[in-house]
Amino acid sequence: MKVASPRQRLLRNTWFYVAAFLTTAFVATPILFALFGGFKDNQQLRDNALGLPNPWNTENYTDVLAASTFWRQLANSVGIALATTFIVVMAAAMVAFVFARYAFRGREVLFMLFATGMMFPFAVAVLPLFVILRTMGMLNSPLGVILPQAAFGLPLTIIILRSFFRAIPAEVEEAAVIDGAGPWRFFTTIMLPMARPALATVSVLALVNSWNSFLLPLVVLQESQWWTLPIGATRFSGQFSTDTAKVLAFVMLAMLPALIFYAFAERHLISGLTAGSTKG
Repeated sequence: MKVASPRQRLLRNTWFYVAAFLTTAFVATPILFALFGGFKDNQQLRDNALGLPNPWNTENYTDVLAASTFWRQLANSVGIALATTFIVVMAAAMVAFVFARYAFRGREVLFMLFATGMMFPFAVAVLPLFVILRTMGMLNSPLGVILPQAAFGLPLTIIILRSFFRAIPAEVEEAAVIDGAGPWRFFTTIMLPMARPALATVSVLALVNSWNSFLLPLVVLQESQWWTLPIGATRFSGQFSTDTAKVLAFVMLAMLPALIFYAFAERHLISGLTAGSTKG
């Protein structure tokens, strides 16, 4: 095997850092534009859209934070996201455990049935889902958002957790059985603690997907008291369409909780996605 020369390694690393820098700039530019734009007034945005605010204007952010509607929408988003994540992770963990550790007739067919859910576009299901929720009296209710979001989040979560559960050696289960542990005890006291990296990964994915969900809450939550932040941002931008700086401030504040959460959870997300491939 030919060993790369120092010059080749330097060139390869240089291109790697250039690509990383360009990708970071591509992602960070709109975020920084919204952040600094919220500290400007509309005249500054017209005259110097890409520059720093001069002077810095905090009124846009304070106006948004002083509005009770923003905090209500934030609470709605947090509640729906947490409930969705809990249901998705708990239900998927139990299903994935059965698919991973038990052999039964039709197992692979059932697993493929769950997997095909990833190929089913959500937009196609909006109309029948709306009819079902209206029939069940779940419109204008957080449950009308939580339960469908959880259902659509199950396929990917089950696939990730099943891969992790299958990677755990059979000797661990045999030792638990010898110690008198039944299936439920083995699942709750051994499998779930060992699966923390994978559970953290699917929790992050479910939480972020729920937080960013727009179409389903828009269809289901017609009363303003139940609006989430994505809907609130759309309504706010329509209400203050001529005040671009204030709209940018609202959008930035709506993004901030998800950005902070993802910054802290990124390590768990990466480790969980790679854990299943490194065990065995």
